[in-house]
Amino acid sequence: MKYNIMSSKEEFLSKNERTKCWSSRDHFWECLRSNNDKADKCTDLRLIYESSCPVQWVKHFDRKYNYLKFKEKMEKDGYEPLNEK
Repeated sequence: MKYNIMSSKEEFLSKNERTKCWSSRDHFWECLRSNNDKADKCTDLRLIYESSCPVQWVKHFDRKYNYLKFKEKMEKDGYEPLNEK
């Protein structure tokens, strides 16, 4: 199986390309969730995700996923405020 890695230059995706990118991202994220965020279980889906989306989009979506996980943890477990001086 061969994957086309999107280049890092700015690109404008067609509606079908955007839909493919979002779908591959969603499948990858679902795999992560169902495997307790163990990325090694989702390697094939990660490759498809990276080949379907521009590099900058992948970086953005990865940061967004990590932020959403952090936000979920804070809402669930709460947080301890920093000591004010």
